[in-house]
Formats: sequence, structure tokens, C-alpha cells
Amino acid sequence: MKVLVVEDERSIRDFLKQSLEREHFAVDIAEDGIKGTYLAKTNEYDVILLDNVTPGKHGQMVCADVRAAGKTTPIISLSVQSDLTTKLALLNAGVDDYITKPFSFLELLARIHAVLRRPREFQGDVLHIDDVTIDTRRHTVMRGKIKITLTKKEFMILEYLVRHQNAAVPRSLILEHVWDGTLDPCSNTLETHMFTLRKKIDTNNRKKLIHTVPNVGYKVVHEKNIV
Repeated sequence: MKVLVVEDERSIRDFLKQSLEREHFAVDIAEDGIKGTYLAKTNEYDVILLDNVTPGKHGQMVCADVRAAGKTTPIISLSVQSDLTTKLALLNAGVDDYITKPFSFLELLARIHAVLRRPREFQGDVLHIDDVTIDTRRHTVMRGKIKITLTKKEFMILEYLVRHQNAAVPRSLILEHVWDGTLDPCSNTLETHMFTLRKKIDTNNRKKLIHTVPNVGYKVVHEKNIV
């Protein structure tokens, strides 16, 4: 899962980036509303954390511009203001949730998972394909009765592919959602992670679930469903 954090206060920005990365999120950062608007409109994110008072452009305007561009990415507003007028203005601009500073990271994480449970298709916290079960909150993977230990990036790749199972997912989208914007797109990092992920998921006489789509990327699909 990939998060955009739009926050001008460095201590909060760094805290959120470190805390979210520990929870298996890839994180992009914007220090002001202008950069935040640009990133939100030109990249694909699973959720946006948006400070309401940012240099260049306030959160309410950022949100309005993102929605006007047709983006439906869930947005959680972070604000020191707790008055009803501010909340209503942000909600009317298109934010999905609102949390007041200072906040508990555990509460923020719960709110992130809550908005992530509201996609176009409800999937919830536990994902399934064939005999694979992925618990996205506990960060555990089972294949049948066997627990499979994955690295953070391997888990993020598998979760993203399973959320889009049976569809060919372009390499570029996997890179966008699993790594932050600093990764060189020409790097072979993804291929290296896919190699180790396949060894863990698809070996020992198991049905092959992870498939390469030539000139596109990868997909997760039951072998019997391949055409």
C-alpha cells in the first residue's frame, strides 16, 4: 500500500514516514500544498494524509483540486483545528475522515484501515486466493496450514497483486505502490523481490499462483484459470 503524506512540520512528517513504513506502507512526502497537489494528481496512492495548514496551498484547497481532477483516493485530514466549521468545510471539500492534532498513531492507523475498507469493491483485512490467506493487519501469510515468512517488501507486493488478482498489473504500478518515489524505475529491485517471493509462495509442489505477463508485469491467478 502506498501513502502520500502532505505535512510541513518536519518532526511530524518524519514520524509518520517511519511509523507507516514499519506498518508495511510505502510513503511519499510533500512539504507543502503545491507539491502535495501535484503528487496526488499525477501518482496513484491508496490513501493521502493531508495537513490542513500547509504552505503554498491549504489542505482544503488541495483536497478540492484533487477531487476536481477526478481522483477518488481516500483522504484523511490532519488538523490542529477541531471546530465544527473547519470539519464541515474539509468534509465538503472531499476529505473522507478527519483527525485532530495531536493524535495517537494507533488511532490514525485504525482510521487508515477503515478508509481502505471502503474501496469500490469491499475486500476487508483478510485476502484469499486459492489456498493462500493474507491478513493485512497482522501481516501474516498462510498457504494452506503452512505459515510463510515474507520480508516487508515481499508482503507488500503479494498484497497488491492479490488485491488485483486475475488482472495483469504493470511493473510500473507495482513500483509506485510498493516503493517511494526515489527508486530508480530501471532498477532490477522488483525482479529480485519477485524471484524470492515466488520461491516462498510457489515451490514445494504447490499450484503456481504468481505469473509473469510478458512486456507488462505480473499477475496472481489460479493455474486453472489461465487462458
